Amino acid sequence: MKQLKYFFFLPVSIILISVSCTRNTDLAEQSGNWIVRASLLGPARYKAVSFVLYDTAYIATGYDGTYKYNDTYAFYCDANNGYGAWTQKASVPAPAPASGSGKLGRSNATGFAVTLTSGLMKGYMATGLDGDANRMKDTWEYDPKADTWVQKLDFPERPDPNGNANGRYDACGFGIGAKGYLTCGFNGNPLSDLWIFDPSVGTLGTWTQGTALPGFKRSGAVTFVYNNLGYICTGQNNTSTASVNDFWSYDPNGATGGLWTRLKDIANTSTDSYDDDYTDIVRSGAVAFVMNNASTPKAYLTTGQNGALTNKTWEYDFSSGYWARKTPYERAARTGAVAFTVKGRGFVGTGSSNGQALDNFDEFFPTQTYNSVD
Repeated sequence: MKQLKYFFFLPVSIILISVSCTRNTDLAEQSGNWIVRASLLGPARYKAVSFVLYDTAYIATGYDGTYKYNDTYAFYCDANNGYGAWTQKASVPAPAPASGSGKLGRSNATGFAVTLTSGLMKGYMATGLDGDANRMKDTWEYDPKADTWVQKLDFPERPDPNGNANGRYDACGFGIGAKGYLTCGFNGNPLSDLWIFDPSVGTLGTWTQGTALPGFKRSGAVTFVYNNLGYICTGQNNTSTASVNDFWSYDPNGATGGLWTRLKDIANTSTDSYDDDYTDIVRSGAVAFVMNNASTPKAYLTTGQNGALTNKTWEYDFSSGYWARKTPYERAARTGAVAFTVKGRGFVGTGSSNGQALDNFDEFFPTQTYNSVD
């Protein structure tokens, strides 16, 4: 009789454990709420650049699958009772590509914001793909006060596998203080080198080489900044995202050229239990942003792809070093979107979903409970 009881209760236990795990995951993915905000004023697009200057976010360039753009739009998050509003700004006066086709737009570029020593803020864009899919190496500065783009020193590109020094794309960048940082990307091979842009040198600024990322070479990674440290994770190495599970912080003042520190991997690579659920953080073409939740800054990673498109959203706690699930992005899963934080509010929008360019934006409320009707 004891033996019969044993064989009866064992499967029930397994079922209960399975149900419990499923419910925990479901509950975790109802923490946070996405609310629709104003769609981009211009055409739908993906692989655009964005940066925040003062209390305004900017998005420029991008691709809709047919056309590449050089237009710029500003987003004011407090307009229309917080729904937000877009205004068109000066277009990027990019030079015509070498082929002479006259296609002035670009995509897959890198943008970052810098606070100059004067206290003024400027936005920067470098590298990318032009209208003929040539890799680019020019650098542009946006002045929000004058609403002008001015060309700066070209990015100092390294030769590709064929010996051609003609730029890169799908790099990532960030600004800390009065300097900008550009790393990784693709120029025929994935890259891991780091370059530092100092706009205060001369009239064109200067690029100097910093300490290369010690981890995987990659393209399509995400970066974010907190407490004067840059962070990088995700991305694609050659044809695979599955192996790009390392996570790094960068201290520009830690050593000459900066100091990289490896953090906990974003996959289940340890023997500890904290990362047992890290099954879908790894991806490429994602977005990331930082918000203060009750004075506790945290980073958020969402959208992108790893084989298939994903809308899974993860929260990174700077104090603990751990990731936690949040409510998935509620609109169409996508890649090549943009994200930014304005006045402490986080927004995600544009991108491509199964070949369809998108123009919608959503705001994320990480402490609210998921609501499917807003």
